[in-house]
Amino acid sequence: MRTNATPSVSKRTAVKAPKTNAARILDGGGIVYEMATYELDMSDFSAARVAEELGVDAGLVFKTLLVTGDRSGPVFAVIPSDSGLDLKALARVSGNRSMVMVEKAEIEKLTGYVRGCVTVLAAKRAYRVFVDETAEICDQIGVSGGAIGVQIFLGPSDYIRITAAEVSAIAR
Repeated sequence: MRTNATPSVSKRTAVKAPKTNAARILDGGGIVYEMATYELDMSDFSAARVAEELGVDAGLVFKTLLVTGDRSGPVFAVIPSDSGLDLKALARVSGNRSMVMVEKAEIEKLTGYVRGCVTVLAAKRAYRVFVDETAEICDQIGVSGGAIGVQIFLGPSDYIRITAAEVSAIAR
């Protein structure tokens, strides 16, 4: 169930998070955000696990996926952690006939981030960004802070603006 409640971060996040390139992008854009840290379980990199660690609803933590289209090449898809990506819907809105997930071995080369901390913010290359429409019903969303164990919470409209994201129904 999605909620628009502002997340309250757990005691584990009281440690001051390191300033990441993603945070610097937000600072440069004058965007208000909150950084939270969490203990990463190396056997489970899932965004749902991050939500659990932070003590927030899984619908507030958004995962960033890198997907390749047959016409466009790589694009970012940002969806709630408790959802799956609808590849057909993403293909339709991005002007592709088909889409496939980028192989794990290629993620760092294409984004500059290792699996588990991929973020659109300060990515190595500026790919098109698609955010699931459910982000707009939240007061805040959490996205990777660009480092293992760092999450950034910010207003969805700020995230959409700073990433030049296109909003569409891409989660199922």
